[in-house]
Amino acid sequence: MTMLQGLAVLLLCQSAGEALSRLLKLGLNLPLPGPVLGMLALAALMCWPPLRRPVGTAADALLAHLSLLFVPVGVGVMVHGAVIAQYGSRMLLALVLSTGMGLIVCAVVLRALLPADPADQTPTPAPPG
Repeated sequence: MTMLQGLAVLLLCQSAGEALSRLLKLGLNLPLPGPVLGMLALAALMCWPPLRRPVGTAADALLAHLSLLFVPVGVGVMVHGAVIAQYGSRMLLALVLSTGMGLIVCAVVLRALLPADPADQTPTPAPPG
């Protein structure tokens, strides 16, 4: 029963995120993806301990079969082969450039947040015992 409850929570969060996304787009013209809003709702719900076990059980079962979830993506790639052939080089360039830019931004933020001299770091006290 816990897995069924966990799946229900996951699907409710997904549905609530989609509904909220559509409302935000209609009301405020704010295009936020429904899955992102659903994940935020799920993260908030995970603060309530009784939901952690059922959702964890359902998530573990879904993760065990994660490879099956890539089948629709593979079919989509095969169906849109002509589009990929036409724009594939541009998509690859965009992918490589955006990945590189993300790495550069992460490196700059990391350098800004870490102290320049390792001696400046305050040592963490050892736990008692």
